[in-house]
Amino acid sequence: MSTSHRPSISFEFFPTKTDAGHEKLLATARQLAAQQPDFFSCTYGAGGSTRDRTLNTVLQLDSEVKVPTAPHLSCVGDSKTELRGLLNLYRDAGIRRIVALRGDLPSGMGLASGELRFANELVEFIRSETGDHFHIEVAAYPEMHPQARNFEDDLSNFARKAQAGADSAITQYFFNADCYFYFVERVRKLGVEIPIVPGIMPITNYSKLARFSDACGAEIPRWVRKQLEAYGDDIESIQAFGEQVIAQMCEKLLAGGAPGLHFYTLNQAEPSLAICSALGLSR
Repeated sequence: MSTSHRPSISFEFFPTKTDAGHEKLLATARQLAAQQPDFFSCTYGAGGSTRDRTLNTVLQLDSEVKVPTAPHLSCVGDSKTELRGLLNLYRDAGIRRIVALRGDLPSGMGLASGELRFANELVEFIRSETGDHFHIEVAAYPEMHPQARNFEDDLSNFARKAQAGADSAITQYFFNADCYFYFVERVRKLGVEIPIVPGIMPITNYSKLARFSDACGAEIPRWVRKQLEAYGDDIESIQAFGEQVIAQMCEKLLAGGAPGLHFYTLNQAEPSLAICSALGLSR
C-alpha cells in the first residue's frame, strides 16, 4: 500500500506499575514505532489514578521512542486547576494531541465528582485553555456506552463532544463492522463530520477478552465465542483464529471508508503487527 493512500495507524498502551513492566512497554513501543504510526496513546486510570505514570510514559515515548504520543486525560475527580496544570505540562513538553474522556468512575465515586462531569465539558475546557494547540480525540461507542440511557441519547452525547471542539474520534473496540458503519451513518445525519477511527482489539486470550467485553459492552458474536471456547487452552489456535477474524473485519472497515485503525495493544507488539502484516500495512 503506498504511503499516500495508507490509512492512519495508531497504537495504545497503558502505564505499568513496575520498572520491569515499563521496560517491556518501551521495547514494545520501539517494535511498533517501526510501523511509522501516526501516534501512540497512553491510558489514564480511573479518577486519574495513574496520572504520574501516564505523564512519564507519554513524555518518554514522545522524546525517546520518537513517536508523537497522546495522553488520555479524564475529568472525573480532577479540579480545573489540576487539569490546567497537566495541560500546561503537556504543552510545554511539545505534546500536540490529547484523548479527552470523562473517564471511568472509581468504585464508590458518584457522577458529580470533579468540576467537569462530562467529556464535552472537558473538550470545551481544553479549547478555552489552550486554543488550537492540541488535536483533541474523543471516544465513540458504536454499540452504545454501557452507562448511556439509550442509543439515541448516546448519539446525542457524541455529537455534543464533536460540537465542543473535538477534531476526531476513536471508537471502543467491537467485532462487527456493521455496527461501526451504522454509528457513522447516524452521527453524520446529526451533522458530525469529524473522522471516526475504529478501535481494534486483537484476540489473544479468550477469558480475558470475554471479561473485558462484558465490562465495556463490546459484543463478541456468538460464532466467535463458540469457536474460541472450542479451542480451550490452545493459545496458538486462538491467536491464529483471532488474527484471521480481526484482519477480515479491518479489511471490511477500510474498504467501507474507515479513515484508519487504532490498536489496543495491551502492551504487546506481535498481535497488532500480525494484523498490520495481514492487511498489507506493514512498513
